[in-house]
Amino acid sequence: MQEKVIKGKKNGFPMLVLLIALYVAAIVGLAVCGALGNDDAPAYPVVFGICAVYASLGWILLLGFKVLKPQEALVLTLFGKYYGTLKGDGFYWVNPFCSSVNPAAKTKLNQSGDVSTSEAAAERQAANQKNAAAVTNRISLKIMTLSNNRQKINDCLGNPVEIGIAVTWRVTDTAKAVFNVDNYKEYLSLQCDAALRNIVRIYPYDVAPNVDTTGDGKADEGSLRGSSELVALRIRDEIQSKVNEAGLEIVEARITYLAYAPEIAAVMLQRQQASAIIDARKMIVEGAVGMVEMALDRLAEKGTVNLDEERKAQMVSNLLVVLCGNRDAQPVVNSGSLY
Repeated sequence: MQEKVIKGKKNGFPMLVLLIALYVAAIVGLAVCGALGNDDAPAYPVVFGICAVYASLGWILLLGFKVLKPQEALVLTLFGKYYGTLKGDGFYWVNPFCSSVNPAAKTKLNQSGDVSTSEAAAERQAANQKNAAAVTNRISLKIMTLSNNRQKINDCLGNPVEIGIAVTWRVTDTAKAVFNVDNYKEYLSLQCDAALRNIVRIYPYDVAPNVDTTGDGKADEGSLRGSSELVALRIRDEIQSKVNEAGLEIVEARITYLAYAPEIAAVMLQRQQASAIIDARKMIVEGAVGMVEMALDRLAEKGTVNLDEERKAQMVSNLLVVLCGNRDAQPVVNSGSLY
């Protein structure tokens, strides 16, 4: 199914003037024929019949008027067959027997549902019911944002993580959106959830050894936390490949929330803290060893004191304890001889 844009139908105002003029002429014709005729039959019965038919059925032609705002489209069918699509703002007149179609007209995508409270959901439902009468079959061509609920997904290491994405999208082919899928909004929402699961299970939450995230057979440093741009791009491409037949374009996909699931969050936090402590200790030890080497070299260079190997080992031990300890040193002052 390919989109067929209807052109040359932006003639609503001339047709409106014409139909009003025809209505006025029909009423005048009825009055004149009735006045010129007798009690049994009006004058000019053919003219009288035409005017009477138009006065009673002419309102059907008024059903052909369509008004569109900027970035709106209207898919029309004629007796079950695809007639065409109106695009662009303006006042149109088309075949009055054409009917507009939009299966997703009453579907409201769950925008940011992961932070909605029960009160907010109730207010949104009440607003939807209030505006139900204003729902039309017009299709918006604007860029829109879909923010599904957060999902709990296992990463490639089996750790459960909670992740949420925001997808910006728009309709590019109205015929495909209406006729190729049952409801293009629900279809998009489901494809976003499926694509998110397919991509997240490839990556670890954080950098892990011996993990291949690119499929080239070599371990890399890809992760959900460190490669968010790449992950978002792959999610976008995955969704786009699924919604092409629905006439939708995925403009962008972004990760809006990423965290370990509550059941393992505390354990993972301890793991991160331990890793940070180890890294800090490594740095402290490296600095302490450098300071001890510098102290021994300066003492030997200046000839301040001559130390044998045993005293050097004791001095190194004492300096490392002082430099690497968590608390301030409390030295013992030797007031006697050197040994």
